[in-house]
Amino acid sequence: MNNWIKFSACLLAVVMTAKVAVAGNISMKGSDTLVILAQKWSEEYMKKTPATKIQVTGGGSGTGFAALQNQTTDLANASRKIKAKEIEGCIKAFGKRPTEYKVALDGLSVYVSAENPVKELSVGQLEDIFTGKVKSWKELGGNDAPITVYSRENSSGTYEFFKENVLKGKDFAASAQPMPGTAALLQAVAKDKNGIGYGGAGYGAGAKHLAIKKDEASPAIEPTEENVVAGTYPIWRPLFIYVNPALDKGEVSAFLNWIRSDEGQVLVKSNGYFPLPKNLRQ
Repeated sequence: MNNWIKFSACLLAVVMTAKVAVAGNISMKGSDTLVILAQKWSEEYMKKTPATKIQVTGGGSGTGFAALQNQTTDLANASRKIKAKEIEGCIKAFGKRPTEYKVALDGLSVYVSAENPVKELSVGQLEDIFTGKVKSWKELGGNDAPITVYSRENSSGTYEFFKENVLKGKDFAASAQPMPGTAALLQAVAKDKNGIGYGGAGYGAGAKHLAIKKDEASPAIEPTEENVVAGTYPIWRPLFIYVNPALDKGEVSAFLNWIRSDEGQVLVKSNGYFPLPKNLRQ
């Protein structure tokens, strides 16, 4: 009888552990680039595991890292790598460096109005535009009209990635209009025939993207999956989710594993981003 009681207790423990692995509440916060995709992941995963409830909010990568440090979110979505200072904040808060998961690839697209005749620009020309050195489309083979620059707020990982990789660390033009999210930026560019902005590939509705040249001697490259995965498109990046290692178990771990599975990566492509090559899913 005692052996039966022990077996029953072990069986109950296994069942309870299995429930924890697929049930619970998960919060995700951070990158506006990732917010639409994260919502899609959440919706599909909750259909598969109805006992799991997932809440997704944006606000920018920096906001997500702050929430991770404050332990007010389980998962921090990010369109850039975590900074050393943010790692230090996490170590002070919960004693460990957060675990980094690559979850998708993104070709950071440069958008203009569909009415704009310009079809391609070099990275150097983008630097001149967004730092305010070039102020007229006429200098770039376009209309004789002033350029309206739209950017992201400085809490955005996309803002920081663009500043570091395209502007080479220089400040944006003082006239650049900061927008609260990529969707808002794209709406503004779509309505402004002289506007230009940048954002994730998944937000292109209503505006057109430009082909980008690495330099003046290079060919203009479209931000397609093939070009992003191959690294030939000049402005590409991985997208990340960060988690406190102590929480990377149970339902959180199951959700992260599903995101990086073939099923989760199908949603990446259907939402305008690019699936991780399998060698990056380990």
